[in-house]
Amino acid sequence: MGATATITVSPDADGIRLDRFLASVLGDHSRSQIQRLIKDGHVRVGGREAKANQPVKPGQEIAVDVPAPVEAAPQPEALPLPILYQDADVIVVDKPAGMVVHPAAGHSGGTLVNALLYHVDDLSGIGGEKRPGIVHRLDRGTSGLMVVAKHDKAHEELARQFHDREVEKEYVALVWGEVMPGRRIDAPIGRDHVDRKKMSAKSRRSREAVTRIVRTEAFGRALTLAHVAIHTGRTHQIRVHLSAIGHPVVGDSQYGGVHRHVPGDLRAVTHLSRPFLHAARLAFTHPSDGRRMEFESPLPEDLERVLNELRESTFA
Repeated sequence: MGATATITVSPDADGIRLDRFLASVLGDHSRSQIQRLIKDGHVRVGGREAKANQPVKPGQEIAVDVPAPVEAAPQPEALPLPILYQDADVIVVDKPAGMVVHPAAGHSGGTLVNALLYHVDDLSGIGGEKRPGIVHRLDRGTSGLMVVAKHDKAHEELARQFHDREVEKEYVALVWGEVMPGRRIDAPIGRDHVDRKKMSAKSRRSREAVTRIVRTEAFGRALTLAHVAIHTGRTHQIRVHLSAIGHPVVGDSQYGGVHRHVPGDLRAVTHLSRPFLHAARLAFTHPSDGRRMEFESPLPEDLERVLNELRESTFA
């Protein structure tokens, strides 16, 4: 069962942010746990729902309803999951293409979360839910590197690094047309107002997004293999940005990357069953000991096969 605590703000806490104040008085809850409790409506100040950043005032009564941890709906599943590294704080995995990260409508099983619950036995509750600490995501059709937090403190620190853009993320994408290295795409991204399943660089409500083309390999003027770094982590960011500049990711049906008529020397791309997009490099600071951690993932077999065929037909 859950528990309710009532706290009276002392004079020396005047003006402190609510989440910071509660973290200081509730020693068994981290700040990120408290922020989630506030967001979910479990914290009331003077009888009213609160916001994490509101300042507290002496004499205020704060009611905190802490729900009991519940078992997550996802169940452990013995799914293949390449684990590149793990310790008591983090786990780094190489997500296969076709795997959804977290259960959602239409995807109650077969997800990365189901696999983690099976392969990892020291995941602790985060924010009142016994589920793995997903810090960032990859689209279903995108393969590659992800870091997952094993407990709340690691989750909080990794989330801060992502927010403060201290995490380095580099992807490999095959795109239509000729793209020059060094190009920077700075275009806010938001939900498409017509198709809610898509994101758009022309959305009325958007958030800052920055993508940079690091280096390239050209296949004539028809295709470019691009190494892409992202400085923000918006939904579908690379796919949306590359499409917005007229160079959609090959195989990406959602953002214009599937062509019905393909010249014979490029027919290898017709073998793709997903976007040619792979999270190839990930670097972050270890949340506990401060080590700089860097991981690389080679192209999966399906993408490597297409690339080899293109090189043979283009440079033969």
